[in-house]
Amino acid sequence: MAQLPAPKSGGAVAEFLRRLDTLPAVRPTGRGRLLFAVDATASRQPSWDRACHVQAEMFAAAEGLGGLAVQLCYWRGHHEFAATPFLTDAAELARRMSGVSVLAGQTQIHRCLEHALRETTAERVHALVLVGDALEEALDPIGHLAAQLGLRGTPVFCFQEGGNPQVEWGFRQIAKLSGGAWAPFDSASPDALRDLLRAVAVFAAGGRSALAKLPGRAASGIAGQLPAPRRS
Repeated sequence: MAQLPAPKSGGAVAEFLRRLDTLPAVRPTGRGRLLFAVDATASRQPSWDRACHVQAEMFAAAEGLGGLAVQLCYWRGHHEFAATPFLTDAAELARRMSGVSVLAGQTQIHRCLEHALRETTAERVHALVLVGDALEEALDPIGHLAAQLGLRGTPVFCFQEGGNPQVEWGFRQIAKLSGGAWAPFDSASPDALRDLLRAVAVFAAGGRSALAKLPGRAASGIAGQLPAPRRS
């Protein structure tokens, strides 16, 4: 795995976060739009299958909040990146996921964030979920894209499988710069990813206030990392 760069001075990050705090707090209206990005490289088959089984929780959690539209994105193999249309049906998303097999390759998180930026520039995406266990790219360009997503109101929620400390540091930077959150999950605990996806779906469909009402450690852990809301 490529080495991530050492942390730089926090001045630039602090300045960006101050800018982020001055933006108006836009609350989702109507159907929430969520981009669900999953690493489909060779080591990911068990986690891909698990995500396929629990993704329905996102739609169920958002039902009473105006509903949810989810776009699946994944990368695998030699520079292969794919994205579905925005889907409003859990069965259709599961069908599309079940047709994907994992292939060896490097991460394409930079490409994923570029795609997310294009999508939210065209029409607001309320949240990006990133599920993976590796980060094999230069972090500075990825951080720049994460910051751009934050300025457009699209926080990135990085859910990390495994305990690689370099991946954790990189994922935490992505989450912080975008105004999102980081959380680990253990493959031995099938409920962990389900609870995390449910929490982000509630946020995408109903905003911070809806997330604050959702019980459970996953929801409170995510809510506790979000930037403070702007005071009017």
